[in-house]
Amino acid sequence: MTREPAFADAYAECARIVQEGDPDRAVSVGFAPESCRDGLWALYAFALETARVRDHVSQPLPGEIRLQWWRDRLNAEDAEPEAAGQGSPIATALADTVRRHDLPLDAFDRYLDARIFDLYADPMGDRPEFEAYAGETQSAVIMLAAMILDRAEAPKAADAAGHAGVAACAAWIVRDAARHRARHQVFAPADLLAATGLDASGWLVGGSAAEPARQAVIAFAREHEQRAEAQVARLAPSLRPALLPALFAARSIERTSPSVSEPMRRLWFYWRTMRR
Repeated sequence: MTREPAFADAYAECARIVQEGDPDRAVSVGFAPESCRDGLWALYAFALETARVRDHVSQPLPGEIRLQWWRDRLNAEDAEPEAAGQGSPIATALADTVRRHDLPLDAFDRYLDARIFDLYADPMGDRPEFEAYAGETQSAVIMLAAMILDRAEAPKAADAAGHAGVAACAAWIVRDAARHRARHQVFAPADLLAATGLDASGWLVGGSAAEPARQAVIAFAREHEQRAEAQVARLAPSLRPALLPALFAARSIERTSPSVSEPMRRLWFYWRTMRR
C-alpha cells in the first residue's frame, strides 16, 4: 500500500514515537511487509499515546476528556483523515489507516472504554475481569495489527491474540509495579493476591511480603504466553509480526530495565518465531 504524500509526515512521526517509546513493537514492524508498516506505526503510536494518558493528568476527568477526544476523532463522520486528525499526526495517520484497512471502529471504542480504568485507583477484580481488560487493550491491538497484516487470515489469530494479550498485560504489571504503587493503583488480579494471602493494600506495600503474589502473576503470565506460543506455528507467517511484541514481553517479564543484551535477544526471538 503506497503512502500518500499528504500523510508522509504523519506516518513518519508515528514511527519516531514508537521507535523511541516502544522498542518491542518498533522492532516487530521490521518483520512486516513494507506495505503494512505505515498502518502498524499508526496503530502502535495510538496504543502508546492512549496508554500514557494517565501519565499526563493528575485527575481522572481530564483523562476521560482526552480519551473521548480520540473516540471523536475516530468517529468523525464523512471527515477526511487530515480533518479528523485536527492537527495530531497520530490521529491523522490512524484515521487514514482505519479507512485504508477498514478496521472496526467498535474495537477502538471498547479499547478506549477499557483505558478509563487506568485513570482511577480502583483495584482490579479477579482473573476474569483482568482477562477482559487485557482483551480489550493488549489483545485488541494484536488483532487490529493482524487485520492490517492479513485481513483474510486474521480471524485465525483470535485465540492466540487473547492469550498473548493477557500475558503481555501481566508482564506490564510486574515491570511497572513501582510506578503503579506510587499512584496507588492495583492491576494484579484480586484472586491471585488472595491465593498468596495478600490483598490490594498488601500489594501496594510491596517488599518481601508481596513476592509470592509477584511470582503468582509471573506464573499466570507464562501460562498464557505458553498457550499463545503453542498456536504460533499454526498461524500464517503473515500474522506473526502482530504477536511478537506481546510474546517477547511475557518472556522478559522479570526485566526491570533493558540490558545490553536485550536488543539481540529480542531480535533472535523474533527471527526464530517468524521461521517456525
